[in-house]
Parts: sequence; structure tokens; C-alpha cells
Amino acid sequence: MPPAINDVFSLFGFLIRFFGFLLAGYGLGRFVFDNYKMSEWQVRIALALGFFGLLVGLTAYASPGSSGAFALGSGIALTYVLIPRKAANEEENKPAG
Repeated sequence: MPPAINDVFSLFGFLIRFFGFLLAGYGLGRFVFDNYKMSEWQVRIALALGFFGLLVGLTAYASPGSSGAFALGSGIALTYVLIPRKAANEEENKPAG
């Protein structure tokens, strides 16, 4: 295979891995943050330890781009969860205009 094609496939592989870890970080972050609020203290401890254990494992064994994409996806999920939401009543009672 010519080196140019090999480089293109390598680039696609890196991009797919980056977006895959970004999506996995977002999905797992949303799962942890959504279930953390409704759980008992034992489940909260398990969620926190599992999540941070996964971050440590990714930092030690994955490439820097992959672990960075996972952390970025988790950060996006955390930001999304912490944004204050308007209540449904406020949106319905809002005057038109």
C-alpha cells in the first residue's frame, strides 16, 4: 500500500478513536451524573470510584489523545448537567412578545 494511503487511513483511525472516546466520555459522564443524584450513598461511592478509576486507567494505558477526548466528553456532560434549567411553568407563563 502506498504511504500516502496509509497516512490517510491512519488519520481516519485517529479521528474515529478521538470521536469514539469523546462520545464514550459524554455518555458515561451523563450516566454517572444522572444516577448520582437519585442513588443511595453506597451507589454514589461506587459510581465515583468507578468513574475516577476509569479516568486513571485511561490516563495510564490509553494514548494522550484518547484520554483527553474522554475527559473532554465527561467535562461536556458535567457542564450540561450543571446548567440551571428553566422550570416548565416559567416557560408557559412567559408573556408573549
